[in-house]
Amino acid sequence: MVVAAPVFKNAGNRADKAKTAPTKTRLDGSWEDTLSTLLGLGRSAGADFIEFFLERVNYISCLAEDDAITSISPSISTGAGVRVFLGKADCYVSTNDLTFNGLKLALEKALSIMGLQLPGPNAFVPEVYLEPLRDYAVLRGKEDWLENCSSMKEMGDVLLGANDAINKKATHVQSRRASYFRDWQEVLVAASDGVFARDIRLTQSVGYSLLCADGDNRSSINKRVGSTGEPGFLRDWKYDGDAEEVAESAGKMLYADFVESGTYPVIMANEFGGVIFHEACGHLLETTQIERKTTPFMDKKGEKIAHESLTAWDEGVSPNAFGTIDMDDEGMPAQRTLLIENGILKNFISDRAGSVRTGHPRTGSGRRQGYTFGAASRMRNTYIAPGEYKLQELFDSVEKGIYCKKMGGGSVGPTGEFNFAVDEAYLIENGKVTKPLKGATLIGEATEIMQKISMCSEDLGLAAGFCGSISGSVYVTVGQPHLKVDSITVGGR
Repeated sequence: MVVAAPVFKNAGNRADKAKTAPTKTRLDGSWEDTLSTLLGLGRSAGADFIEFFLERVNYISCLAEDDAITSISPSISTGAGVRVFLGKADCYVSTNDLTFNGLKLALEKALSIMGLQLPGPNAFVPEVYLEPLRDYAVLRGKEDWLENCSSMKEMGDVLLGANDAINKKATHVQSRRASYFRDWQEVLVAASDGVFARDIRLTQSVGYSLLCADGDNRSSINKRVGSTGEPGFLRDWKYDGDAEEVAESAGKMLYADFVESGTYPVIMANEFGGVIFHEACGHLLETTQIERKTTPFMDKKGEKIAHESLTAWDEGVSPNAFGTIDMDDEGMPAQRTLLIENGILKNFISDRAGSVRTGHPRTGSGRRQGYTFGAASRMRNTYIAPGEYKLQELFDSVEKGIYCKKMGGGSVGPTGEFNFAVDEAYLIENGKVTKPLKGATLIGEATEIMQKISMCSEDLGLAAGFCGSISGSVYVTVGQPHLKVDSITVGGR
């Protein structure tokens, strides 16, 4: 069906201006007429709320295996998505056609899914007035980030140098890999409540993967570091220190004894040790879980859900952390969200849809992998806060237990049941770390394990991570200080 042009009150030639596509090489204020006109069309169709998300991405990854660069993979994309709300229901449609007609067609499809249609001939279409553009790219000096990142030649030189360093430090090396990626993203958000905001994000990560073998003995150790907003991140990487750490860990695990299965007190290391809290608890505090009624914490706000020693945060403001954002993908400025205070549940992690459907306030946590995904409630930098104990006090409190120094992969059930492999573990005897152990798996359930974290040390550490959920894969930080779990099931031999 062909729809005649509607009437725009007091718009003058604004509708015609809107159809003149702004530049596609920059997402900036030149898009105001186009987006405000489209938002007005959506409102006149009867939608309660409409949001446009525009994105440009310039991504590259590089892989060095042993003494050769084996892969360089660039990717460039541009696209947009439109989200339409009617009451508590919503839908999302994406397109890579950023012309006025392309965006209008995406809007029309989203409206039709909600049982709405664009206005007919001579219909009154109210204008949507957008706020003055909040341009974090300009405010934070991000415009030249991309051009100041490492060249492809520099990527290769650094990764080959890193692989050479680890080869000199490790023994019984079977394979060594160093990998890097750079993800540059420009986003523009415009919504019918007047939100109009732009940002540039720069996320980079580099890591090691080392496999050692001696007869039947094998060990595999990985390490990854990441940062946001540092164009010189790769060239500043001190890979000698990471190479030494990875080589030392692999050497200790190569001849380690297998752990005996049982129930033990456990001390978990800081930094990536926080992955268990992220997976087994953090996801259960997202409003998407409340909507599905798949979290045991949905009715527990204001109640004790953890040991009184535990306080936890989710935030987007720590300088250069992997999950740091100046604004979320719904245009809301970043903030700090207190999740748990002295064991008491204080807040949930909420996006716009989660707030509409659950009543919990938005927390600047609407995130998505890219324009093909609608935003959802997602974690940013999520960590257990430092406690009052010295590290040695944690070890002194354990007569016989396990020290989990490096966590590996794992799985989590929909309501918090988890099992996580431990890549590097040690026996604790009378407060002392003794022999290395391998083959350990931590098995538990979120509501139980949270009550058993009885001691937190002062040494908070953060680590880069990747989180997959309903709105795709996003960059996050996990973290914690060293902490003691009074008892947990450890799978082994």
